[in-house]
Amino acid sequence: MNRIPGYRRRFNEMAGTNIDRLAGISDGIFSVGMTLLVLGLALPTLSAHGTEGDLWRALLGLGPNVLVYTLSFMTLGIFWVGQGTQLNLLARSNRNYSWLQLVFLFAVTVVPFSTQLLAHFPTYRVALVEYWLNILLLGMTLLAGLQYGLRAHLFKEAEMPEVAPLMRGRIFIAQSLYAIATATCLVFPTWVSITLIFLVQLNYVVAPRIPILHRF
Repeated sequence: MNRIPGYRRRFNEMAGTNIDRLAGISDGIFSVGMTLLVLGLALPTLSAHGTEGDLWRALLGLGPNVLVYTLSFMTLGIFWVGQGTQLNLLARSNRNYSWLQLVFLFAVTVVPFSTQLLAHFPTYRVALVEYWLNILLLGMTLLAGLQYGLRAHLFKEAEMPEVAPLMRGRIFIAQSLYAIATATCLVFPTWVSITLIFLVQLNYVVAPRIPILHRF
């Protein structure tokens, strides 16, 4: 019986140390999440005597859904790149870091729901705020993984003094911009906030050489 705590400690030291498995489940969840997004784009329905003009109008009616779908695809793409960069810098992993990444992946699995909610209720502030909270959870859990990895010395030490501040700054700047964009719904229609979030995402996808934002 006295040996049980020792076995438990040994198990905890061994658990979650395989970086390849962590990367594998991450890629799998991201790919499934990105695929599920398209399910929110339901095919338009026409009457038995519908015309091509009716179909064009129905397709145009899908515009809000397409915009939110594109927004979410960029969201997942940005965070997939961000998490992949962090994993590539790992020298080793442990149980705590793996669980932080699993919480991050939990936030990834919620994105399809947040997308459909916002696509169906684009004029409701509640749907917009829920979408923003999903992005906030993604950013904060990614940051938590970075901070814990630094404290636990899990990263390649030679590269982190320069890279860590850039990664941390990128998260803080992005989350600040998302928060500001979302807050505009208190004054303007929710479509203004959605458009601003879209532009923030587009900035991080295209990565133009804007003095402040390009640093991150």
